[in-house]
Amino acid sequence: MSQGKETTVLGLTVLITAALAGGGYWFFANQPKTPQVAEQTTPANGSQPNSSQQATADQNAGQNLGSLETNQPNPATLNIDGSTTMVLMMRELRLAFNQQNGNLPVIYGVPENTPNGSSTGIKNLISGTVSIVASSRPLKADEAQNNIQMFPVAKDAVAVVVGVNNGFKGSLTVAQLRDIYTGKITNWSQLGGANVPIRVINRATSSGTRDLFQDVVLAGVPFAPDSANFVTWPQDETTAILRSIGDNGISYATVSQVANQEIVRIVPIDNVMPTDTSAVKAGKYPVSRSLFLGVKKQTSPAAKQFIEFALSAKGQQTIERAGFMSIN
Repeated sequence: MSQGKETTVLGLTVLITAALAGGGYWFFANQPKTPQVAEQTTPANGSQPNSSQQATADQNAGQNLGSLETNQPNPATLNIDGSTTMVLMMRELRLAFNQQNGNLPVIYGVPENTPNGSSTGIKNLISGTVSIVASSRPLKADEAQNNIQMFPVAKDAVAVVVGVNNGFKGSLTVAQLRDIYTGKITNWSQLGGANVPIRVINRATSSGTRDLFQDVVLAGVPFAPDSANFVTWPQDETTAILRSIGDNGISYATVSQVANQEIVRIVPIDNVMPTDTSAVKAGKYPVSRSLFLGVKKQTSPAAKQFIEFALSAKGQQTIERAGFMSIN
């Protein structure tokens, strides 16, 4: 073959090879990408906190469950204590967890079915009496020094309630509510109602709901001193409080505990109802919060598994069925 023909053939070969290579690159470059699935055990909390304390708590609580060390033995019974607000939620989570994860007994309350409030539940977790705390408030500074990690699992709104026959039919502002609980407003006539004293019923000092109410509504200032018309309930319970409100009383509780009660009526705050889920999620209702499950950072596989379940799709559906809002 002559030198001219050899050069022509060589040129054609190079061109064909380049075309094939380019076509192959184009084919693979334009194939659909396989998504990389990242393991997410703790969902993001996109809600707006009601205070700097809540904002800090939600930031810290967003850490991945993978940071827990499961180097403690599984207990024969998974003991949990804490918030009375979360009783129904914990009951439903226990049932759903056992359906999916075998028959590990799960007990809520010390003794069983007698939860002692968020503050006592946290103390019991610190002392080792329980494996998990269910808390309706974030950790306080002194509690945070005890190697505890909290995970937000639900959103909740706190409802203000009066007796169903109370003559006051309007909405309260946060400022008016603050004045009621600090003793500046003492008669319903100051709010456009009947000329009768307001019977103010406050929750027990162990209540996480009380802590949130004081932080958000009272901006941290003290409640009015106990008197004939201002009563601090001795135990963290809701049913007995609602029964004691009567025609002229006022109190507060998680919305799921009062939404369907016949003896009390929910009062709008700033013209927004806590039963309006979209308004609560949008931050338009002023008294809302995250609810938490917490463990020591060195915990058992079973305790971690329970929190993972609460954060799973099925767990979040269970929480919504119990009347609370998903954390997502």
